Amino acid sequence: MPNFNYRKFSFAFMCAALTMPVLFFGACKTDEPVPEPTPDYTRQLGPGESGLRRLGPNDPLPDIGAAWRVRDPFLNKALAYSQGWFQMPSSKTKFPFMNVCTWDQSSSSVVAFQQILKDSKSEADFVGAIKQQFEIWQTVGWNGKGTVLFTGYYSPEFQGSMTETAEFKFPLFKRPADLVTDPSTGEPKGQRTADGSVRPYPTRAEIESSNMFKGTELVYLRSPLDAYIVQVNGSAKIMLPDGKPMFVGYAGKTDRPYSGLGQACIDSGLIPKNKLSLKAIMDEYKKDPAKISAMMAKNESYVFFTTYDGGNWPAGSLGFKVTEKETLATDKKVYPPGGVVLVDTQGIDFGGKKQRFLKFMVDQDTGGAIQAPGRADIYMGIGPAAEILAGGQYAEGTMYYFFLKPDVTSQYPLPAGKFGAGSATKGAKPSVVEPSK
Repeated sequence: MPNFNYRKFSFAFMCAALTMPVLFFGACKTDEPVPEPTPDYTRQLGPGESGLRRLGPNDPLPDIGAAWRVRDPFLNKALAYSQGWFQMPSSKTKFPFMNVCTWDQSSSSVVAFQQILKDSKSEADFVGAIKQQFEIWQTVGWNGKGTVLFTGYYSPEFQGSMTETAEFKFPLFKRPADLVTDPSTGEPKGQRTADGSVRPYPTRAEIESSNMFKGTELVYLRSPLDAYIVQVNGSAKIMLPDGKPMFVGYAGKTDRPYSGLGQACIDSGLIPKNKLSLKAIMDEYKKDPAKISAMMAKNESYVFFTTYDGGNWPAGSLGFKVTEKETLATDKKVYPPGGVVLVDTQGIDFGGKKQRFLKFMVDQDTGGAIQAPGRADIYMGIGPAAEILAGGQYAEGTMYYFFLKPDVTSQYPLPAGKFGAGSATKGAKPSVVEPSK
């Protein structure tokens, strides 16, 4: 959204300051609406502020019953993937959320939620069990009132080559050795210098103009826009000239700020907001590659890749498969990973008609533009049909997290054995068409 600055004007203050004139000319109008502040979906949490607040006994609850009525079998699969992630010892390092939930609470919550889904014979059974055993936490959103901007993302497929050719000459690069990230959260910190200090990484424009990663190419694509789209999404299936697929996934990114190509196209007047789609961006690129390339360069963030087993594609940031319309991407510095979420927003159908999107989902991914309590991304699936839904997903809403009450946590231990190690790569990311700051 454009970041306009509002100057708030207090009519009450004006009236107080002009008491005498009011006696002669009448009272000041105080019923004029005060403009709503322009949404700042990238607003960061303040010191000590939590991204979630627990609902109290007098707070309205989300529509749990309606979400239960539209559940589908894929939710069970997504819950199983989260259990697999919680079975990995490294998952215990991802929980600096003691004011909300512990790792034990969060892992047991996924087990309990899946069991309640299985055991409930009716909507009333399900709603009663959830209310009895779970605490419900609502996001604070960008405005402290729970408002979140929900966009969509999907998994694209591209043509490419392992070697540079006249047709394929725009590379994705392997992770550089000097990229420094936090070992627990994966948050990028910068570039390690020769003396051991850490400085900000070069920008996208500096990286591309200097050719600093020559010799570390992973695969070559047809156009700079193809390479950019894969960077924003974070993973892709790439068909090689011999007909074999190559799967690439996220291996890290620089510490530079992300800015969305879709928003840049809107701000420049190149594409109206209601016409924004990946196809529209591609069409503009065909008309004027230099103009779109200049807008891509405004996104200073740069993403690196590795290959991985296609059996696990597309993988999210937890290292397990993301599931169509069941996986949610959020900022993992703000929200506990792997848990059950109820999303309440608006989506579109394939004809572009708006409809309510109310679903239980699982928080299993993150993304370059998803870096605040007021942002979340819904995974729409693979291929052209998913692209339509992802490109049209742009709506405000709210979301709720479900964590077991501490006194029942021990009743739902993780199942014995491992679900599977998953991939160490991060997968699909926000759609390139999202209008994001």
